[in-house]
Amino acid sequence: MLVPKATRKAVYRYLLSEGVCVAHKDLHIPKHDKIHVPNLYVVKLMQSLKSRKYVTEQFNWQYFYWYITNEGIEYLRGYLGLPDEVVPATLKKPRPAPRPAGSQGDRRPERRSAPGTAPEGEKKVGPGADFQPGFRGAGRGARPEGPRFGGDRTGFGRGAPRREGYRHNEGGAGGRPGFSSSPATGTNTAE
Repeated sequence: MLVPKATRKAVYRYLLSEGVCVAHKDLHIPKHDKIHVPNLYVVKLMQSLKSRKYVTEQFNWQYFYWYITNEGIEYLRGYLGLPDEVVPATLKKPRPAPRPAGSQGDRRPERRSAPGTAPEGEKKVGPGADFQPGFRGAGRGARPEGPRFGGDRTGFGRGAPRREGYRHNEGGAGGRPGFSSSPATGTNTAE
């Protein structure tokens, strides 16, 4: 496809300055979003660079994405007549903003008081210095006793009293209730 030289240079300059180029699949769009040339020219020039392995292409959700390669950087520098110091934005390292001398910026001052006490002008957060956590249970899974938790409760479920003549499965396979005990002896058959 014949592409005007000014258009070709505009597309190549944009690609070299940014390092990437994005274009919609629709070739009938009159202007590209970033480069003010027809979208058809951008897509066809990138296809040409792709065939020479100067860019890599990805296509996703009706958009083309092209990334310049090292060979492509060298080619575009030679074509546009630019020095070796010109690199794409994707290869430039961002410079951190300089901080004013002596300021800590938005860092909070270090806390120098004991836990539970607040320095002057600062509100107290968290438990007091006299807080001592206590644990009432025997750990995870232990069932607390009492009327609410089935200790002396009557009715259904695990807190119900034992009925005579009913086989209660106390220790099945692995000590779990309800698994493989013999009906006659009540012993575990897995052993």
